[in-house]
Amino acid sequence: MSNAIERLTNITASISLPTSNSNQIMSQPIDNEIKGKLALVTGASGGIGAACARDLWANGASLAITYNSNKAPADDLRTELLKSSDAGTRKISVHQCDVAKPGELERLYAELASEHGQKGADIAVVNAGFGKRITNILEIGLDDWDYTMDVNLRSSFVLTKLAVPHMLERGWGRVVYISSIAAQGTSINGCHYSASKAGVQGMCKNLAAKMGKTGITFNDVAPAMITETGMIRDEEMLKGTPGDVKNIPVGRSGRPQECANVVTMLCRTGYMTGQSITISGGLK
Repeated sequence: MSNAIERLTNITASISLPTSNSNQIMSQPIDNEIKGKLALVTGASGGIGAACARDLWANGASLAITYNSNKAPADDLRTELLKSSDAGTRKISVHQCDVAKPGELERLYAELASEHGQKGADIAVVNAGFGKRITNILEIGLDDWDYTMDVNLRSSFVLTKLAVPHMLERGWGRVVYISSIAAQGTSINGCHYSASKAGVQGMCKNLAAKMGKTGITFNDVAPAMITETGMIRDEEMLKGTPGDVKNIPVGRSGRPQECANVVTMLCRTGYMTGQSITISGGLK
């Protein structure tokens, strides 16, 4: 694992960001078109990731989608979308990737370049995540903490490092992280999950502030109580928790497509960066 991180550092070390004195600092042209762009969506075998892939495809993007162990739904999604009447010559590639392992993220980007003929994705939807419901800190082991951080936070950092060079070269990029309302403390999971998602939000805001003049935007979508996902199958699973439907002002749980709506909006809105958009039905 240390070798993978060292290689990643070497790959990106030569990439320089514009400074306040740089000639690269200039007003960016308005370009909110995602048709023809390549979108990478991690964790797209179901739930929010699959919904994001469908919506970006419907708006004209090509896709690279990943799964960890659930290959069949990812393949089915590819088949479904390629049958659409507006598929044209667009491509969809499917990649196995355990985002907890930096070496696999490196391999993902090598495969992406090979299959799509460009060095990286124009849009990165960083969705793959992990949440083990352990609410009592005394029951959260170091292994639980470390793995949650590896999947939710470190992989977001590594994937961003891999994504940024191509976006800088193009002068255009969209990075959207799927965080969580848990970052604010409200969670049916434990403090390990909340901390990992808060880290994602902090990283997102820092990158947006430092890279605002590059043409790359960084935002996160913070869902709460989204059913029909791997983490929350249905509203029955929420009963007796802070996310119980009776506690949600709109009186129901959210759906993956509602998250996808916001992700696509962020990809099509270059004037928005550094924002965390909560999708919670009014739940605080």
